[in-house]
Amino acid sequence: MFNKLSTLLLFTTIMLTLQACDSGSKSAKGAGKYGMMDTNTPDYAAVAFFQHVYNDENLNAAIAMSTPRMAKLMQSYHTNRNVQRHVFDLRYDEVDIQPDTGNSVGRNEFARTAVVTLFFTGTLHDNRIEDIRIVEMVRTDGKWLVDKVLADKYL
Repeated sequence: MFNKLSTLLLFTTIMLTLQACDSGSKSAKGAGKYGMMDTNTPDYAAVAFFQHVYNDENLNAAIAMSTPRMAKLMQSYHTNRNVQRHVFDLRYDEVDIQPDTGNSVGRNEFARTAVVTLFFTGTLHDNRIEDIRIVEMVRTDGKWLVDKVLADKYL
């Protein structure tokens, strides 16, 4: 009896340890604080857009998530760093992007436009920087696209 119980306890401990180690992998990273944001919302599209700008090697994925006007503007600056500096006036070495979910009232499934507030927290040259951007989104062919990025008018 003691031998079976100790074997079961050891097996359970090993399995939980392996599961905990695996849960930290970054194989499938979603948007939002815990990667669980609904993929068909303007919040998800806005966060994913900025994650592409700040984390990808090029602008291709971000341009695919933009309206033609925003895509043309981003293409004119050629690189991610130039877009961060000149289009968004918001540079980071590392950044965490979170949507403001406190003001999301109603349903977005039939909406054509949306306004999303994003909180940026990160570092640039070892200095901590926090900022806010307002993102105007447009729904085209069932996809949320970034149309404009504005600085918070109250800061």
